[in-house]
Amino acid sequence: MQTPQEFTTASRRPLDVEDYLDMARRHKAWILGPAFLGLVVAVVVAMLWPDTYVARAVLRITPPMVSERLVPSNLSTEMSQRIYAMSQKVLSRTVLISVIEKNNLFANRRKSVPMEDLVEEMQQKRIKIDPIGPAEQSSGHMSSAFQIAFSYSDRYVAKKVAEDLVSRFTSENLEDRRSQAIQTTDFLTSQLDAARKDLEVIDGRLTTFRLKNAGRLPDQVNSNLQQLNALLTQQTTVNSNINRATQEKLLLETRLKTLQDQINSLKAPPEETVAAARNERLVAVEREIQNSETTLAALREHYRDIHPDIQKLQTHLSFLRKQRDNILRTEGDRAPATAARHKAPTSNREIKEYEAAAAQTKAMITTKDLELAELVKDQKRISTSIETYQKRIDSSPLGEKEYTEVMRDRELASSKFEELSRKQSSSKLATDQENRQLGEQLEVLDPPALPMTPTEPKRLVIIGMGLALGFLLGFCLAGVREVKDTTLKNLKDVRAYTKMIVLGSVPLLEDDFVVRRRRRMAWLAWATAVLIGVLVMTGSVFYYYTYVNKV
Repeated sequence: MQTPQEFTTASRRPLDVEDYLDMARRHKAWILGPAFLGLVVAVVVAMLWPDTYVARAVLRITPPMVSERLVPSNLSTEMSQRIYAMSQKVLSRTVLISVIEKNNLFANRRKSVPMEDLVEEMQQKRIKIDPIGPAEQSSGHMSSAFQIAFSYSDRYVAKKVAEDLVSRFTSENLEDRRSQAIQTTDFLTSQLDAARKDLEVIDGRLTTFRLKNAGRLPDQVNSNLQQLNALLTQQTTVNSNINRATQEKLLLETRLKTLQDQINSLKAPPEETVAAARNERLVAVEREIQNSETTLAALREHYRDIHPDIQKLQTHLSFLRKQRDNILRTEGDRAPATAARHKAPTSNREIKEYEAAAAQTKAMITTKDLELAELVKDQKRISTSIETYQKRIDSSPLGEKEYTEVMRDRELASSKFEELSRKQSSSKLATDQENRQLGEQLEVLDPPALPMTPTEPKRLVIIGMGLALGFLLGFCLAGVREVKDTTLKNLKDVRAYTKMIVLGSVPLLEDDFVVRRRRRMAWLAWATAVLIGVLVMTGSVFYYYTYVNKV
């Protein structure tokens, strides 16, 4: 039997530069082939990849023409935030479908690709809205200028769509600002009407309360007290006037009585006159003294002794007392003379004078009666008014709580109404400003221009990457073949793996015809591959410049 062979394994020796060069020479076809294939594929891809043109427009937010200190804006959001909101509207599905159909975008793809996919491609890849200038703030606000870009394979269509998007942004901005301003004004107007109705209801409650508690309102207490004090003063004055008029009436009645006695004495017979002449004068004086003393006592209850009426009455009373004393001293001496005088015929002229004085005194008494009647009426009226005001003052605290609540509600409603009125007036000015397009506007700084060079694809980059990937693939294939090949390639391998001394080497002898035939076949294969690759690349270049890049 034949014994099985024993195999041993040995680790590979370290490779040097000469070994790597030798490996490259042995596997050059496996390296150059994938590299050339990668070049051909990259050229074909780069040339068949349709151009993408980007049309750009730059818009800027212009400040309002009227200062906000004069006319504050009634919009709730800043312009940069509204731009973000408007971009959501412009990039909505409905608007983008309208743009696609209006500009006949994706004419060939619309037959096989759903419209939702085309809209999503427009939103994520075709349309870009980017701020210009300072970076976006942490709050998410955009800068004052921004750029709208649209990419498409046809540069004319790209420019047209970019102009359409700019027009939609500007018109949407006008409509959005005008709509927000009008809605704000309408809202404030409705709130103002509601506040006016609330104020009218509270005013009605307040009016009803005031009519129900007229004169007893808490805020009328001071005026009621002032009126009460004035009425008390008037009452004191009227009482004084009544006392004065009463005293004057008593004096006039006393005088009238004296005049009537004198008239009666003059009209009486002479014998009666002589008898009465002795005592009549004394009785009259006594009666007048008594009346004066009564009047003086009444005046002293209200006035001091320095009052002019009291001093006048005291002087008159002293005169009467002196007169009474004189009558008592001279009664005996004057009696004969008086009797003799009364024996003479009474003159009619003297009687008429006394009667005229009596009539005048009666008229004065009647006037005093009328005056007293008026004073009594005033006294009653003042007393009634005093009672009324006293009741008002006493009942004022009863409705103070309700009145305070009504006044507080009215003050709040009035304050709310005034604030809403001020805001509504300001909002009307802002709305009028928006209607005249004097607020913040979108200004087109750089309108969309016709793009001249495509932004995609980067053909040189694609060709370079394809060539690099081909070389990488070739080196990988060469490495794999080298790892799988375990034959000894040179004398270094023989010495390293056999541990034997090499005395000489015999070169490999092959048939020249076979070698030449193999080389011709290899050159034919390479020539064919290169020719096909060049034709393919030339055709792709020709197709690009003939159809794809046709102006």
